[in-house]
Order: sequence, then structure tokens, then C-alpha cells
Amino acid sequence: MKRQGRNSECAIFVENKGLKYVQFKNLKKYDSVISHCFTTRIGGVSTGECATLNLGFNRNDKKENVEENYRRVCSALGIDYGSLVFSNQVHDNKIKIVDENDRGKGIIIKSDIIGYDGLVTGRKGVTLVTFYADCVPLFFFDSEKRVIALAHSGWRGTVKQIARETLKVMKESFGCDAENIEVAIGPSIGRCCFEVGDEVRQEFADKLEWSEDYCTRAAGGKWYFDLQGIILKTLMDSGVKKDKICVADMCTKCHGDIFFSHRRDRGRTGSMAAIMQIKSI
Repeated sequence: MKRQGRNSECAIFVENKGLKYVQFKNLKKYDSVISHCFTTRIGGVSTGECATLNLGFNRNDKKENVEENYRRVCSALGIDYGSLVFSNQVHDNKIKIVDENDRGKGIIIKSDIIGYDGLVTGRKGVTLVTFYADCVPLFFFDSEKRVIALAHSGWRGTVKQIARETLKVMKESFGCDAENIEVAIGPSIGRCCFEVGDEVRQEFADKLEWSEDYCTRAAGGKWYFDLQGIILKTLMDSGVKKDKICVADMCTKCHGDIFFSHRRDRGRTGSMAAIMQIKSI
């Protein structure tokens, strides 16, 4: 059932050059300015548990397979392979501002971007990349200031309100106004499948008292949490307009034919990626 404030139809599957990926209607309005996607597991060359479009170099996969997968994604999106900038994700809420000097970090050269779960840029031709296998991908675009951001929001990042921190960096460093920012909440583990224990529930209760409205008691004493719903409220409380937020409302654990899932596959899986760039043309 669709929950209040959500529009799952705002996320669409695109098939292009043998790949299948997700894009968001509120961001596609700006196709002349930005490129973006959330990848699926479909269209690559990886095999086994990483079949087929694995984008994680830290998975049980050959380096040359992952590199070829990136080449395919870059070709489909029309972006330069050497423009990619990777985050080093630690399930925190720190955001890194990057520019032309960071192009290629993580894909061509060793990255010194350590300890960040979010990337922001206002520079053309700098491609932001963050990684997922159940956590929540967040896409941000300010069409007024021409600034983009990606944030990796696992449950720890969600309770630390990385969405709010991203908006804060965009405002303080680029003068962005939350009311002008389009946000997409991409596919992730859903409320249907995100089962946690009392210790996680307590951490949410301690830091986000209102999050009680987004959890339900499960059989056996566990709890189910709605991370996408908590992030949606965080964004709206931070000033983002509801009609500028797309919630994919797709569960990565439920759809094994389309998405990798750390929980479903017990860690033996590949990585998907959120990718975003301000076009250089």
C-alpha cells in the first residue's frame, strides 16, 4: 500500500545499451543539465553472486569485471569514465565537497576521500558515485544554484539525519535554499523487510523521538523500520517541499531479480551505485 506523501510512480526503469537502471521524474526534468541514475544488477559482465552489474571493487568479483561494468554505465549515461569520484562510506553523516581535482578518485587513482557518506559539487563534469546493497540512496539537485549531491543513508546515517546534513552543506557552502532543491529517495530495503532488534529501535527513540511512528512490532519481538519514511520526514522538516521529493518505494530485498541485497544474500552479493553529474556541455 502506498503511504502518505509518497509517489512510487515518480521512479521509472530505463533500458539503455543493455543496462537497466532507475531514474526519477523530478530529476529527469533537468536532463539538459544533469545526468543521473541508480543502477540495478542488470547489464554487466560479473558472474556468480555478483551477477551481473556489480559496481563494488570490494566484492567477490574480478577488478576487470567491475571496470567494464563502469564503462558500460558511463557509456549509457554519456559521461567520462575518468570523471567518477567515489565516496568512502562508513555509515556516518559527513559530507565532502568535491571538484575537478577529485575526478578519477577511486576508479583511476587512489582516493583520499576517507570517512564520508555524502558528496557535493557545483562543478561541471564531476561525477558523484555512492554505493548500495540495501541502504537508502539520496539524490539532491538545486536548479537555481546548479549544485548536486549524493548521500548514502543506512540506518545509522538515517538516525544521524545525513539528509539534513547534506542540505546544511549545500546551504552553507553554495547558498542553496531547501525550498529550491529536488530530492529523490532511491530503492532500498523497505519497511516490509528491514527487521531490527531492540537496540536499534532504542537508538532511534533516543535520537529521533518521532521515529516511533515509523516502526512496528514484529512477531518474535523484532521491529520493522521504515527508513524511507523517516528520511522523507527529515527532508520536509528541513524545508524541502513535499512536491519536490520523489520516493521510489522499491524494496531491494524483495526484488532479487533486479537489485542486490546485503540482507537477502547474507553479504554474498554485489553493489549498486547512485551516479550523478552536472553536464559539462
